[in-house]
Amino acid sequence: MCCPKCGTENPDDAKSCSSCGHALTNSPATKATPHPKRSKMAVSSFLLGILGSLFSVLILMQPKMPGSTVHTILHLLFSFLGGIAIILGIVGLVIIVRSRGQMKGRGLAIAGIAVPAVMLFVLLRWPPVWRSPPRFTQKNKFHSINVALELFRAEFDGFPPSDALDPIGLQYCGAMKLAEALMGQDLLGFHPDSRFRIDGTDGVPPPLGPKTLYVPATEQERKDYVYLPLENANAYKLQDLYANTAGFKKDSIVLCDVYTRVRHRGTGKRAGMPVLYYKADTSKTAHNLNNPDDPDNIYNYRDNHELLGLGVPWDPNEKHPLFTNPKIFYEMTKNRYIRTQSIPHNADSFILISAGYDGLYGTKDDIVNFAE
Repeated sequence: MCCPKCGTENPDDAKSCSSCGHALTNSPATKATPHPKRSKMAVSSFLLGILGSLFSVLILMQPKMPGSTVHTILHLLFSFLGGIAIILGIVGLVIIVRSRGQMKGRGLAIAGIAVPAVMLFVLLRWPPVWRSPPRFTQKNKFHSINVALELFRAEFDGFPPSDALDPIGLQYCGAMKLAEALMGQDLLGFHPDSRFRIDGTDGVPPPLGPKTLYVPATEQERKDYVYLPLENANAYKLQDLYANTAGFKKDSIVLCDVYTRVRHRGTGKRAGMPVLYYKADTSKTAHNLNNPDDPDNIYNYRDNHELLGLGVPWDPNEKHPLFTNPKIFYEMTKNRYIRTQSIPHNADSFILISAGYDGLYGTKDDIVNFAE
């Protein structure tokens, strides 16, 4: 026992200090305070919260693609891990508070609750970050195409054709003719002598022809006929999008929309669905909702019907509603502002259609180039 007055060490049972005579008092031994333990629930909550947040980051980084299970799996993992993290964090926090200092890890528990909660808020509050471009983005693309087609009409006294076949009966649909008119078959400019043939010639019979139009020797005379900037065109070859191009030429060019749900077959990068182009036949007068095959219809659904027949790029066995039921085309393009008779929108020009977010033509999220 140490004397509090002079500091001399004395026996534990001494009544007074042997050096200075100061009376000594036996005080009970101070019990060592146990070191607080870290809550296992708090640690588990923190680790699961961090792991769950990693899956949420993957969700944010990867655009959603219809028909893919990747996003479903990521969401399930994030929901499961995040939910468990929050539950463990709450239980762990309650236990720590009730332990009165015998357990620690309050910060870990709070982090385990907060991290998944914040990431969930981000996913719900800003879905465009991880989903797809909004409709007005594609509407702006259509505006650019509209302007380009008007320039084409001013130059060549009419809009490009949209027939399903070329002049010699080969498959060359409206979407492909749109791409040629605005950019040429090689994306270096439209040739004024084009007859919209899939073989890229002027169709002049021998001995004067045929002349191949889209070759390096004609690039100079075509440079003034690029109506859509390449960087804004979203132009792809058909074989880049579809495994089986059926009766179409594989390297035919189409302009695609902004919804990147198709995986490029060569690069693996994301691409859109082809923009469908239909030219109005102003010599016709009908818009028959009940008979798509009415020969007097102003618009002909067949202009892109065979392209729709290729199916969905990520699931060729899935058919577009617009392919299985052509009546949808006439229903979606009917001008609802005119109630006295059935008339299409843009009855004297053209119609553009994007498959929209779901990648299917003929559904409610399709986007068109007229006021809906």
